Amino acid sequence: MQISINCEMKLYAAAVALVVSSALCSCSPQTETSAPQPRPVRTATIEKSEAGQPITLTGRIEAEDEVALAFRISGRVLENDRKLGDRVETGQVVARLESQNERNTLRAAQANLVASQGQLTQARNHFERQDTLLKEGWTTRANHDQAKQALQTAESQVDAAEAQVKTAHDLVSFTELKADAPGVVTAVGPAAGEVVQAGQMIIRLARRNGRDAVFDVSAQVMRTAPSDPRITVSLTDDPKVTTTGRVREIAPQADPVTRTFAVKVGLNDPPPAMRLGATVTGRMEGDSVPVINIPATALTKVNSQPAVWVVDPTNKTVSIRNVDVLRFDPARVVVSGGLTTGEVIVTAGVQALHPGQKVRLLGSEP
Repeated sequence: MQISINCEMKLYAAAVALVVSSALCSCSPQTETSAPQPRPVRTATIEKSEAGQPITLTGRIEAEDEVALAFRISGRVLENDRKLGDRVETGQVVARLESQNERNTLRAAQANLVASQGQLTQARNHFERQDTLLKEGWTTRANHDQAKQALQTAESQVDAAEAQVKTAHDLVSFTELKADAPGVVTAVGPAAGEVVQAGQMIIRLARRNGRDAVFDVSAQVMRTAPSDPRITVSLTDDPKVTTTGRVREIAPQADPVTRTFAVKVGLNDPPPAMRLGATVTGRMEGDSVPVINIPATALTKVNSQPAVWVVDPTNKTVSIRNVDVLRFDPARVVVSGGLTTGEVIVTAGVQALHPGQKVRLLGSEP
């Protein structure tokens, strides 16, 4: 009986060991792994091209030196009959104010001066008498000092009256607006009968010392333009009338509506046909230094510097390389250093690469 039980226990243990062994074999991991497939990428071959592209803009002719003439006092305009395009000379009267009040002030100042001069004559005679009497002992020192003080007061009053007369003369002259230089009228302000304030523009005068071609230029064009370009300017309605110039002034702030910058080009000996207000076309040639243009999608960053992925044509692996960027455009990037002609760079999928990774160029065999 004991022998039978022992045999059954041995058979049970052998069955359990067989089941456990089968389970361990079924749970063992696969030791065979497949090799990673090359990542497909889009690429481009580096080529150098000319950076300079002709830029054409439309602008207008303006005076190089333009000034707004205004009265220095307030008043009612008596005369302002100048027309646009009228030519004026230095010192020529271009507008007048009613001057009745200023002339009355002048007459009052002149009368006050005459009265002050009479008081000065009386004070001087009295002092001379007191001075003679003091020397002969017929008057006191107090009377002499009083006469001297009256003389000094009279002299001061005459000086003040003369200053008032000069001020009144100036006020009368301020009622006439004169041109300070020869030029052409480009704008006319309030007409006769209107009341104007001091400093309000009456006439805008373009002086005869130069012409500018003014263009509204976008920020992108300004970034891509050379440092000191030579501009060819021609009349829009007659391209045969041309001249040249260089940038003389750039507006420090963009126009709030158009977001463009006003650029003034000083013209060299402008033809007479280029009159003020004429529409002109400006042409500028860019830099002719060969540069490398790459798609903006090819650019990434490493070590906080711009970089691109370069493909090794032998083993089809990629490596990261820093580049020098000359300027950015919405779709293209101009590179000035770091790449050479004939190299292949990745233009799409740059964020999913790592150094030494194998790639498959789209359009080529796997």
